[in-house]
Amino acid sequence: MKSPKSPNLLSAFAVTAPGLEPICAAELAALGLRTKTTEGGVAWTGPLESVARANLWLRTATRVVIRAGEFKAKAFFELELAAKKIEWENWIAPASSVEFRVTCRKSKLYHSDAVAQRFEDAVRKRVKNVRFVTEPAEDDEKSGNSGKISTPENSQLFIIRFFHDVCTVSVDTSGTLLHMRGYRQELAKAPLRETLAAGILLGSGWRGDTPLSDPMCGSGTIPIEAARIARRMAPGRDRAFAFHSWPSFDAASWKKLIDAAREQELPATPVVIDGSDRDDGAIAAAKANAERAGVSADVVFSKRAISALPAADGPGLVAINPPYGVRVGESDALRNLYAQLGNVLRAKRPGWTLAMLSADKNLERQTNLELRERFKTRNGGIPVHLVTADVNPREEPLPG
Repeated sequence: MKSPKSPNLLSAFAVTAPGLEPICAAELAALGLRTKTTEGGVAWTGPLESVARANLWLRTATRVVIRAGEFKAKAFFELELAAKKIEWENWIAPASSVEFRVTCRKSKLYHSDAVAQRFEDAVRKRVKNVRFVTEPAEDDEKSGNSGKISTPENSQLFIIRFFHDVCTVSVDTSGTLLHMRGYRQELAKAPLRETLAAGILLGSGWRGDTPLSDPMCGSGTIPIEAARIARRMAPGRDRAFAFHSWPSFDAASWKKLIDAAREQELPATPVVIDGSDRDDGAIAAAKANAERAGVSADVVFSKRAISALPAADGPGLVAINPPYGVRVGESDALRNLYAQLGNVLRAKRPGWTLAMLSADKNLERQTNLELRERFKTRNGGIPVHLVTADVNPREEPLPG
C-alpha cells in the first residue's frame, strides 16, 4: 500500500464513540501499533498500510482519519496561504466529489461556510473538475440511525476543526462509517450499531472461546458480531473505503491484505452461539442478516421467551441489550423483565457471565446480580453503560 507523496509516516486517528477508546486501543495494539488514547479516539503514527489495516480490522471504531495539516490562522489571508500548501491531490482524484465538514470554536475565524469556501478555492487550484458537496449527509453517530451513511457515495470528506485559532485538517479514510459492515439490511426495533455490539463483546472480555447467548437478540447484531469474532473474520472484508478512490491507492497491496485476512479465518465457530427473541419479525431479520454476514451456519436463532432459555453449564457469556425504559411509565413495566432475567440466569446458566447494556440502575438492581461497570457510552443518544456479572446458581430451581 503506497503512501502519499508527503512523508511515509502518517498521523492517524481512529474515532470512537465515547467510552470505547480503550477497547479500540487494544484492537490497534493487536495490529502491532503503538498508540495514544485520547478523548474520542486513539492516535498512532504509521504508514498508509497501517491505516488500511485499521479500516479492515477495527470492530469498535467509527472512522479512521489522517491529519493533512495543522496551522494557526486568525485572518482569512493566513488561512488561504496555509490551505494552498496542502497537497490535496494526494487524496482527491480529478472529477471527484469533495465535502468539507467545518466546526469553529473560540476562534477569530468563526464562520464555517466562509472557512469551507477558502478550502474549496485551494482545492480548485490543485485538482481539476472537482465537485463540492454543499449539503452534508446526516451523521448517524448523532442520529443513531444505522441506515444513514456519513458521506455521499464517492465523496471525499475532509474534517476541518478550528479551536483557539488553530486549524486541524483531517482526511477521512473510511467513507461510509465503519459500523456499516454491509450485512445488516434487516432491522428490528431499536437496532444496535455493530460497533457497539462488538464493544459489548470485547468490553466484557469475550474472545470467541466460550459459548454465547443473546436472549433478546432483535435483528441479531450481537450474535452475528460474536460469530465473526469467533471465526476471526475481518469486519471490513466485504466493503469499500474512501482511500480506495485516492490516486495513491495500490489495489494489489489491498488485495494482499484481504487475502491474508481470509486465509486466517476459521471455517466455523469453535463454540455454540445462539440468539432468541419473542418477535417473529426480529428472528426473520436476524436470519437474513446472518446469511449476508456469512455466518448463517454459525448462529442458531429461535423464537422464545427468556423463561424458555435452555439450561447450560458455564463458562459462557449471556450478552444482552434489553429495553431501557426511557419513556415515562416504562420502567415500572420492565422491573419484572429484569427480575426474571436474573432468576432465569441463576437457574439455568450457573457459571456464566452476564454482559448487559443498561440505561437505568434501578432496573439493573432487579436482576439481583453483583454488577460491575465496564464502560459508559451512548446508544441512539441515550446514555448507557456496559455492566457485567458472574452468575451464581440460585439455591432453589424455578418452578416448572
